[in-house]
Amino acid sequence: MNKMLKPLMFVIAAGLSSLTLAEDVAVPAGQQGADQNVPRPKTGLSMDQVSSKFGEPNQKVAAVGAPPISRWIYNAYTVYFENDKVIHSVLHPAP
Repeated sequence: MNKMLKPLMFVIAAGLSSLTLAEDVAVPAGQQGADQNVPRPKTGLSMDQVSSKFGEPNQKVAAVGAPPISRWIYNAYTVYFENDKVIHSVLHPAP
């Protein structure tokens, strides 16, 4: 190896070892809302059960696709339905 390259490689390696590396922290989507204790519909409830227990949503988005997936939007969360059964409810991100 060239005599000039050895010191240069040492300097480069030493410089790289002192770099600070950022760490990514993954937060599951279900834990990204403002308040994890907000009561929300559980999987398997019917639309009728959701509306009687949680009230009418702010907005109802019509079903799309096959199977039909619709959603109801409440203040703190959105409820996703397949046909007329809850498949998931997701907290809205903290402001």
